[in-house]
Amino acid sequence: MIKQLATWQLIHDSLQKHLSVMLLYVLESNGSSPGRQGFLMAVNSLGQMAGSIGGGMMEYKLVELAKEKLRQGARHESSIRTQYHDKEAAHNQSGMICSGDQTVWLYYVHPTEADSVQAIIECLVQRNNGLLELSPSGIQFSADILPEDTYRFMRESEDEWLYWERLGYKNQLFIVGGGHCALALSRLMNQMDFYVRVFDDRPDLHTMGLNEAAQEKIVVKQYDELAQLIPSGSNHYVVIMTFGFRTDDVALRALLNKQVRYIGLLGSKAKIGKMFTQYRDEGIAEEQLQWVHAPVGMAINSQTPEEIAVSIAAEIIRVKNER
Repeated sequence: MIKQLATWQLIHDSLQKHLSVMLLYVLESNGSSPGRQGFLMAVNSLGQMAGSIGGGMMEYKLVELAKEKLRQGARHESSIRTQYHDKEAAHNQSGMICSGDQTVWLYYVHPTEADSVQAIIECLVQRNNGLLELSPSGIQFSADILPEDTYRFMRESEDEWLYWERLGYKNQLFIVGGGHCALALSRLMNQMDFYVRVFDDRPDLHTMGLNEAAQEKIVVKQYDELAQLIPSGSNHYVVIMTFGFRTDDVALRALLNKQVRYIGLLGSKAKIGKMFTQYRDEGIAEEQLQWVHAPVGMAINSQTPEEIAVSIAAEIIRVKNER
């Protein structure tokens, strides 16, 4: 979302200064395409740019095309171009060989769309969600409609298509425990546009005060409150890393029945083995335990809080990108 904001801000500033500006938007991507659905960038008549549609030769060619359109004064430009990342492709070769393809919309942003652009910026700044709708007719935005799908692209022809996107933060990370590992993980996941919430039961915890990467920092009296504070969600990710065994236990019990995309528990194999043996003795179903990532993170022999954060982030991204 932060990256999106920079692009929309350049478009807004260009319109305010009466500079011509073009939007390049990835409407669809398949295979190993470097530009994924929802990537965007802007280019104005001064050559200023923000954002990315995947980089490399493909991006360079389309940016140069956008600049040429601006030099020609193409005030009604609206075209979609599918680029194939394969030198054996019969047409529309991107110049890259990573396989896959991506469909990019090139669009001259009209001054009459300034209000829509401003509304998009306000939505992103306020950390809200809304519906972004792109079509040959231009850019529309609604803060009152939230589509169930994160993205949707429907195409009948070059001149008949519709793209929807749930604008704003698409993934939410809930970190239970606000210590040094939580601080490192917050900083890392914030850069990947996760909305980060951190919970702790220690109101004066130093690392909570240092944590400027988390969008919300919440102090709880007891970790069983998490049952009400963390909702189920297909784009919700939970990592439990509290001060000790007892608080980890309370937190996990509060969240075992939640339908979230990912839940992980930090700790040694010995601690987790003891905890899970106790759960099985109590009759907690094995199915509930099997989907908990414990110990959390990918096995890279992490030592420092920063290394632990990298291992957890890598595992979350792997789960997020699984199809």
